[in-house]
Amino acid sequence: MKVAIVHDDLMRRGGAEQVAINLHKLFPDAPIFTLAYNESLTYPYFKDKDVRQSWYGKFVKNEKNLKRFFFPFGMLAMPSLNLKGFDLVVISSTYCGKYIKPDKNAIVINYCHNPFRLAWQPEEYKEYVQSKGLKKTVFDWVIKTLQHYDRSFANRTDYYITNAQIVKDRINKCYQPKVPIKIVNPPVSCDRFSISENFGDYFLVVCRLEFYKKVDIAIEAFNDLGLPLLVIGKGSKEEELKTMAKPNITFQKNISNEDLANIYKNCRALIFPQFEDYGITPLEAAACGKPVIAYGRGGILETMIPYKNENENWTSVFFGEQTKESLKEAIEKFLALQPDSQFIRSHAETFDEKIFANKISSQITEWLKLAKK
Repeated sequence: MKVAIVHDDLMRRGGAEQVAINLHKLFPDAPIFTLAYNESLTYPYFKDKDVRQSWYGKFVKNEKNLKRFFFPFGMLAMPSLNLKGFDLVVISSTYCGKYIKPDKNAIVINYCHNPFRLAWQPEEYKEYVQSKGLKKTVFDWVIKTLQHYDRSFANRTDYYITNAQIVKDRINKCYQPKVPIKIVNPPVSCDRFSISENFGDYFLVVCRLEFYKKVDIAIEAFNDLGLPLLVIGKGSKEEELKTMAKPNITFQKNISNEDLANIYKNCRALIFPQFEDYGITPLEAAACGKPVIAYGRGGILETMIPYKNENENWTSVFFGEQTKESLKEAIEKFLALQPDSQFIRSHAETFDEKIFANKISSQITEWLKLAKK
């Protein structure tokens, strides 16, 4: 059986790219098709793999331009990839991975991280929320066009896998698949991280610095508290957040996997202020035995055990509102607690990539057997 792996783009490092890596490990000889690839911007894993990018990737060399010209050029480029002759196509997709044109008889499995966010959740983008007049009219037209295009290609998927119940509900609403969606939580590579019983003095944020990540809430809270906060990441809000921050808050970016593992290992706790469909960073922190102070909605409900009523076995302290006051209350509650590093690490191990690989492999095998009948 000839297998192809498809991923939206390889221009960044994140949970979706980690899933793509783990999917490829199941089919290590499969070529990886993608909209655009820049080996300096994504994980080193892809460097010696057979990565085949579209013509769009020859012109865009960074994430900013990838987004800027996606409508309409990226939309047109993805279907131009040649997937003729492949019997099984395994897609890792949020936005355009599904836009490929597989052979008529190919089996298409889509690990959907979320329906195309701009098309189906435009309210999460500051540019859309703040648009008015003609700009708002143009935005609405683009979104309607994206929805129509996105749904038409989504219909080519035979089977869906996704990361969490909340995303499963969105896929059902947006794409209305014919076969029930399976949930397989994304993996954390526990072997990359080691546990530490010691807790440093700094708190940690690890994410892309974008509007919907709500890092500004963490900045405001730690400005008030005066506690040390280290922010790891880059994005369009980087300069704005740096301008907001007081001297107790520091920023780093372009961190190697090894350095990041040590930063997790020596932090006091991870701050997770965003509403995330899933979120891999809380599990990375947990793999180092570190607790998470998190906004208690979304995928975090499937990966973390909240502190409640003095329970001994917990991995996270939740806060209920995306405000600095609510976050500050959670931090102050956390400061009075004694985390159990060994328990937190053992909980993370239940999401290890070996378990992910077994679940995905079993599910694909089941679907291939059905297809032969």
